Amino acid sequence: MRMAKCMRRLPLAIVALCLSALAAGAATLDTITQRGSVRIGYIDDEAPFSSIVTGSKAGASPTGYAIDLCNRIADDIEHHVPDLKRDYIEMTLANGFDAVKTEQVDLLCGAVTVNLQRREIVDFSQPIFLTGASALLRKDSPSYLQTFFFDKPAVRAVSDRVVSSSVIGARANSTTGAALHEALQSQVSTKTTIADFETHEEGLKALEDHRIDAYIADQVLLTSLATRARDPSLLEVGDRLFTHEPYAIALRRNDADFRLLADRALTDFYLSDDFLPLLETYFGADAPMLHTQIIMQHVP
Repeated sequence: MRMAKCMRRLPLAIVALCLSALAAGAATLDTITQRGSVRIGYIDDEAPFSSIVTGSKAGASPTGYAIDLCNRIADDIEHHVPDLKRDYIEMTLANGFDAVKTEQVDLLCGAVTVNLQRREIVDFSQPIFLTGASALLRKDSPSYLQTFFFDKPAVRAVSDRVVSSSVIGARANSTTGAALHEALQSQVSTKTTIADFETHEEGLKALEDHRIDAYIADQVLLTSLATRARDPSLLEVGDRLFTHEPYAIALRRNDADFRLLADRALTDFYLSDDFLPLLETYFGADAPMLHTQIIMQHVP
C-alpha cells in the first residue's frame, strides 16, 4: 500500500518540478511586466562602457557603450511591455552580481568580464566586447615594468636595478587584479606588491602622485583613463595583454527565454547599419577592427 502511494506521488512530483522550471524560465520578463519597468544596473567609473558624466546633476542617467546596448535590449522588452520605464541603479563589482541573482536588477551593464566563477552566480548575454589586461605606467616607472608590460625593449639607466621594490595598483574585486597578481609574483621581484583601489580614478591619482608605479586594468579602460590624467603625455598604456577579457551583459540564471531575448536584440543591432557608428562614437579609429571582432563572435 505504502509503495503504491509513493509510486502515485512520483509523477506528481515530476510535474511539479517541470512547472517550477517553466515558471523560473519566464521569471524575468514576467517580473518586468508586473513592475512596468526594467532595472538596469550599471557600474560607474568604467568609461567608455558605463559612467556618469562628471558634473551631472543628481539622478542623471549613465552613459556609455554598454549602457547603449542595454537600452537596445530594453527596446525589445518594450515590445512586450508598452510604456516600459527604465530605472538605472548604480552597482559595484563587489555587489553587482549578487544584485542580479537576488532580482534587484535585471541587466548588469559595464565592463563586465565573463568567467566561470561569475557564471556560478549569473548568466551572460553573448559577448559585447573583447579586450585583455595590461598596465598604465608613468614614463619614469621602473625599467623592469616597462619590459614586463611592453613588447619593445626598455631603456634602463645605469643606476636602475633589475630587481626593484614597486607597488602595482589594481581595482578591488576585478578579474585583472587577481590574474596579474599571480603573473607578477612569478616574473618579477617578490618585493613587488599590489594595492587595491575602489575606483579607477583613485588608481590614476596614485600613479600620478608616485604612490604606485603602474596601474593594471583592461587595456581599453586604461586608454580612456589616461585621457583623464593631469598630463596624459607623462603616461603610457602597455601593449602586452596578459588575459582574455570577453565582456557581456549579466542576466539572471536559469532564464533561457530572457537570455534569448537579449541575444536577439544584440544580434539584430550588430547586423544593423547603426552598430559601426556607435563603435566610432566610443572607440574612434579602432571601430572597424572592433566591428570585425564582435561580428565574428556574435550569435548568428
